[in-house]
Amino acid sequence: MSFIAHRATAVAIVVSIAACARNTPPMAPRPNPATDPRVGLKAGLLNAGEASSNMRVTAKVVSPPGFFGSTNSDLAFTGKYAIQGNYNGPVIWDVSDPSKPVLVTAFSCPASQNDISVYRNLMFMSAEANNGRTDCLPGGVADTVSKLRMRGVRVFDITDIKAPKLIANVQTCRGSHTHTVLEDPKDKQNVYIYVSGSAGIRSPNELAGCAGNLEADDPTSSRLRIEIIKVPLADPSKAAVVRRANIFAGLKNNPSHGLSDADKEAAAKSLAVARASGAFIAKNPQSGADLVIPPQMIHPMLDSVVKARGGSGTANAADSAAIRGVIQAVINRTFAAAPAPSGVISDRSQCHDITVYPALGIAGGACEGHGLLLDISDPVNPIRLDAVADSNFAYWHSATFNNDGTKLLFSDEWGGGSSPKCRVGDKPEWGADAIFTIENKKLKFQSYYKLPAVQTANENCVAHNGSLIPIPGRDVMVQSWYQGGISVFDWTDAKHPMEIASFDRGPVDSTRMAMGGSWSVYWYNGSMISSEIARGLDVAELVPSQYISQNEIDAAKTVKWTYLNAQGQPKIEWPASFSLAKSYADQLERKGCVNPSRIAEIRSSISSAEKATGAQRNAALTKLSSQLDGDRSCDAKKVDLLKKALLDLQTTVM
Repeated sequence: MSFIAHRATAVAIVVSIAACARNTPPMAPRPNPATDPRVGLKAGLLNAGEASSNMRVTAKVVSPPGFFGSTNSDLAFTGKYAIQGNYNGPVIWDVSDPSKPVLVTAFSCPASQNDISVYRNLMFMSAEANNGRTDCLPGGVADTVSKLRMRGVRVFDITDIKAPKLIANVQTCRGSHTHTVLEDPKDKQNVYIYVSGSAGIRSPNELAGCAGNLEADDPTSSRLRIEIIKVPLADPSKAAVVRRANIFAGLKNNPSHGLSDADKEAAAKSLAVARASGAFIAKNPQSGADLVIPPQMIHPMLDSVVKARGGSGTANAADSAAIRGVIQAVINRTFAAAPAPSGVISDRSQCHDITVYPALGIAGGACEGHGLLLDISDPVNPIRLDAVADSNFAYWHSATFNNDGTKLLFSDEWGGGSSPKCRVGDKPEWGADAIFTIENKKLKFQSYYKLPAVQTANENCVAHNGSLIPIPGRDVMVQSWYQGGISVFDWTDAKHPMEIASFDRGPVDSTRMAMGGSWSVYWYNGSMISSEIARGLDVAELVPSQYISQNEIDAAKTVKWTYLNAQGQPKIEWPASFSLAKSYADQLERKGCVNPSRIAEIRSSISSAEKATGAQRNAALTKLSSQLDGDRSCDAKKVDLLKKALLDLQTTVM
């Protein structure tokens, strides 16, 4: 890291901008730490204490040798397989029996983050760091410019899933931190990939067309762009970048919050330790706060002093004293030389994750400083419909639509995922989800949702990746929170989201912050499957509770996908089933506006129809459907869903 980069890091840490206030409903109170079973769990890598509520873990498998100890990243699913990204390469599991995942293969191909997605017989994998090679071999590339370096999206043929075959490396200017596969309903010959790259811009000597020395609004600049790859299905080896789209034009810098009380306390402790150990400390000339000057900045200065006096080797006490005498002046000049913010969005801002909803032609872009709503009806020409900013959000990370596309949830990865952000002194609006309704193609803020359980200073914890659970008639989501574990919550009422199930482990290490926890967790064909960063793969299922009935769980399990990329959100459609009809009856009962005796009558009529056959069944379904008109005053929409479920059974069940 350069001197200027260190200076920028220091500024980012100490400069605080007050968060703007929102007129929002109060968040649900956190559970009492004295009674919450997630608090105080025993630490351990493979033997940590565990706590679950309204869900059951059905399987826990450890990453295979050569991959255990390397970071597990994102997940994609095809058929009976879960494909897990890992910084050493993809790991493929057979999850046809959710209680016994079986390792199929682990394919060595080092890079980061190695996020995965699939389409038919193709697998795509992101590569961003400089250790990626076009041949998938380990060791990286030593040369500063090399055609061997791989930063972009890899394309594999997984016709034989036990032996993935690399068929293309699509290079991009900023690498691929994540990517999103987009199926255009109007184009059956190709699929498209939106590339979110956040690393530095490559030299044009390594990849032609990359331009990092131009202003962001220059159409030939590589700044503030998403790169779009077109993959011809007839010959995927010819996948190539076809456009670099600027979806950021005109956006301004977003004010952000400063340190939480917990961060301030931790910083004070670190400063005291640094001071006691003799670290170099100076005042931030803007805020007056103390800065611990990083060794990478001090060492070159010490070397210069040693050489100036004609010495060699290690600096002595006099050399250190000389630096201490001038370090404040150096810091003052550095801050004074820095250009004032222009108000234009930072050149480092890119999308972290883009979630596409092809059935509706829209996408949600979680783009570091902003949340974007996009029109993707033309895949190579995405159009920004709206952009939102929030000083409570530090890093817009990922996005999820509700099933009818009327809401959009963004997550905030405050602290970058490697920091504890669920401590007592961390605000519940920070490192949380922000829920918006979509009204006239604009985003309207409704509320925040954050994991309600307090976590320790040794657990990285912040909002991360999740997906919808196909509970009919409701917006229910399962989400990862790193070492905060897994949280299932209902956001049907966008102003009052509520947790309804959870799973958590104790810290990986009780003495220090060590990376671990759920990177991503997605619902796939009846199970919640979680990529555990430090351990392997977890599989869980919901159990009935006062929040979710067995009928709702059964109805959710009728939804089957042949494949799933959570960032390529499919429209959920429920096949006709009696569990679907019973789910809506359960929801009417839970709402409490239908007389209990009437609920009993509805249940009895559904049960009688289920036991009947042929014309008798159809007659019973028709009769109940017509009688439900008298119940519409409770919840007309829910009653209409119940009626439709009954009529669908009439036409499909004999």
